[in-house]
Amino acid sequence: MTKKLDHLGAWILGLLWLLPLAYSVWAAFHPSEYATRFDLSTPLTLDNFRAAWASAPFLRYFINTFALVTMVLAAQLVLSTLAAYAFARYEFRGRDTLFMLVLLQLMIMPDILIVENYRSMSWLGLRDTLFAIGLPYFASAFGIFLLRQTFKTVPRELEDAALVEGASRWQVLMKVYVPLAKPTYIAYGLVSVSHHWNNFLWPLIVSNSVETRPLTVGLQVFASTDQGIDWSIITAATLLSAAPLLIAFLLFQRQFVQSFMRAGIR
Repeated sequence: MTKKLDHLGAWILGLLWLLPLAYSVWAAFHPSEYATRFDLSTPLTLDNFRAAWASAPFLRYFINTFALVTMVLAAQLVLSTLAAYAFARYEFRGRDTLFMLVLLQLMIMPDILIVENYRSMSWLGLRDTLFAIGLPYFASAFGIFLLRQTFKTVPRELEDAALVEGASRWQVLMKVYVPLAKPTYIAYGLVSVSHHWNNFLWPLIVSNSVETRPLTVGLQVFASTDQGIDWSIITAATLLSAAPLLIAFLLFQRQFVQSFMRAGIR
C-alpha cells in the first residue's frame, strides 16, 4: 500500500511539474486567441516564434549565455580540480580548517552576498560585463567538495606507481586523477551549466545593456508590461530560451543519469 501511494505521489508531482511546460508548448504553437482555448482542432503556427525572435535580440542573448556558462564552467573545473587535489592528497598545516572554511560557502546563500559583490565589481570597474556576472562563481565549494571526495577514492598505489615511473605531480593529476573522475566532472558540469543558464537575480543587477544580458534577463525585459502582454509570444520566447537545455537532456538523457549515479549525486 505504501509503495502504491509513493508511485501515486510521484505521478502527481510529475504532472504538476509538467503542466506549465505543457501550457507553454500549447500557447507557443497556437494563435493568441487560442492560448487559453484548448481545442485540438485549432491550427498550429510558428508565427509566435518569429515574432518573439524579431522583437528582441535573442541571438545576442544566446551568445552571451553560451559565453557566460562556458567561462564559469572552465574556471570552476580548473580551480576546483587544483583545490580538490591539494585537499585530498597533500598534507599541510591547517588543511582541515581551510577545508571547513570552504564548506562554509555551501551554507551561505549567494543572494546574501549580492551587495558586497556589487561593490566589488564597481571598485574593479567591471560592472555591465560578462566577466562581472561570472566572477563570483569561479570558485565553487560544491565542486571542490565533490572532486575531493572522488579523488580520495583513487587508490594511492596508482599515484605511487606514476611517481616511480617519473611522472610529475601535474602529470599524475592529469593522467590519473582527472580521467578516473570523468563521471563526476560530467555530473558537476551539468549542474553548473543548468544553474548559470537559469541564474537571474545577480545578472539582472550587474548587467545594464544588451551586450551583456544573458537569456534570463533578456526574457524578463522582453516580457515586461512595456512590451505588452501576449502570452503566446511570451511562451514562445520562453521555449526558445529553454530549448538548448531541453534538447540536450532529451538527446543525452541516459548519459546524464549514468553520470549522476556514478558521481554519487542523490
